[in-house]
Amino acid sequence: MSDVDAPNGAVPEEPSILVRRIHRRDLNKVWEFLKLCFRVVNRETLEYQRPRSKKRFLEVYEEEGVEQLLFEVASEDSTEIVAYAECAFEITGADNWMNESFFTRRDMRPMFVEELAVHPGYQGRGVGSFALEQLEHLARVRGCTHLVLEVAENNKNALQFYRGRHFTKLDAAVFMAKRVSNDEELLPPRPLSHRVASEPGAAKKPVKKPSAKPPKRETAAAAAKKKT
Repeated sequence: MSDVDAPNGAVPEEPSILVRRIHRRDLNKVWEFLKLCFRVVNRETLEYQRPRSKKRFLEVYEEEGVEQLLFEVASEDSTEIVAYAECAFEITGADNWMNESFFTRRDMRPMFVEELAVHPGYQGRGVGSFALEQLEHLARVRGCTHLVLEVAENNKNALQFYRGRHFTKLDAAVFMAKRVSNDEELLPPRPLSHRVASEPGAAKKPVKKPSAKPPKRETAAAAAKKKT
């Protein structure tokens, strides 16, 4: 609709981003949304970005202390998910390697941003900034001192986004690799030796080796003759 088409000459309102908590009926739709958001980056990173599996994603919904937020844009016909955020106020998950004492020693009360995903078609339109602002507001209300999150080092777009909003690196842990030169277990191909040519119809004669004969024993008559 153009300005001319708007009733009474009014300028049509821009769509708004609404935030709400997730419901059980949203789970399948959100799972498909997350696969769309991380489809590209998961091809390039060593670790799969969250969520690792649908099973784990469904388990998170049942966990205590985890907030799952949906950000939607509504139109006349439908409502579209444009962002998803997941955060926790304590270390969760049986396979989590997070060191809680790291934060205790630094007098930090962190809120862990487990997930922040923005629809590829809505990036650059303020959706991610609004979602992060909501998370920071939630942390402030709950008495947290820091937002803590993990991002892949080669996810350059995400790194730029967070650094531009005053996030700094907490730890220096990175995945490292060194190429090791190996020998093949099987030897390489070897040229086949040529057969020695022989005349047609001629049989190859065996070579006789000289035999070593023992020395003859002298007779008694021959020995007596030598003495004389």
